[in-house]
Amino acid sequence: MKRHRPSRAHSGRAPRREHPARAHYSAHGSREKIYIYGKHALMEALAHAPHAVRKVFLSPEVNDPELRTLLRNASLTPGVLKSSEIDRVVGRETAHQGVIAVTDPGSLLLDLKQFIASLRPTEKTMLVLLDELTDPHNVGAIIRSAAAFGAAGVLIPVHNQAPITGTVVKTSAGMAFRIPLISIGNVNQAVDALKKIGFVTYGLVMNGAQNIMDEQFAAPALFIVGNEGEGIRQKTMERCDISLRIPMHARTESLNASVSAAVVLYQWSVRHGDTLGK
Repeated sequence: MKRHRPSRAHSGRAPRREHPARAHYSAHGSREKIYIYGKHALMEALAHAPHAVRKVFLSPEVNDPELRTLLRNASLTPGVLKSSEIDRVVGRETAHQGVIAVTDPGSLLLDLKQFIASLRPTEKTMLVLLDELTDPHNVGAIIRSAAAFGAAGVLIPVHNQAPITGTVVKTSAGMAFRIPLISIGNVNQAVDALKKIGFVTYGLVMNGAQNIMDEQFAAPALFIVGNEGEGIRQKTMERCDISLRIPMHARTESLNASVSAAVVLYQWSVRHGDTLGK
């Protein structure tokens, strides 16, 4: 974590101000479809979100019985592409394993109002909000950690945010298809809405007032993870009930955003261990 920024999240700078000139990203993506690749990612999609899979292409050497069964169950007939042709689509450096699929990322995203209406928050309810992260590897890793440590969902802004892409799905180890992903138009309004139904909001920052080891997490928890370079925006930080810090050795200045998130979410799960495995 860094000081008001969870990637270099421990550096003593003030919370960042609104940045109107930042590039515009969409949680829905600028395209109507994305490619996911690799056998594991596709099998997770078919098992947990088959509605999001539009087309599948396999190289001739792929002959996995479990994958074929999942395709049949989803009423999908795969096309055939040589590995060299898949290389041209997703890049030679991509570990696609001869498996590629066209998916609709928008179908994975839930509406915030509907999601809140379905919530019955207790002290065992935890959410993660991404405050304009731009590295898809961080987004995917945080989604994976959120799923691992019992989060009820991950909130993803529509603007200035790395969208759901094949890289996000791959880095999440397919967890993007297992945990609810909630699209939010305005971060601060989303925070306010969750505070109204009892969530305590935590900002992950390097110089946070509260050591994560001392926090009991005795109420519904919303963890906010800020941008890799600039951290949590000032107006969002002002909405945080508690700023959290991770104790670490003096020789280490900061942790990566996704690592910081994983550490904090793990500590939350220690307080609520009975939520794991469900």
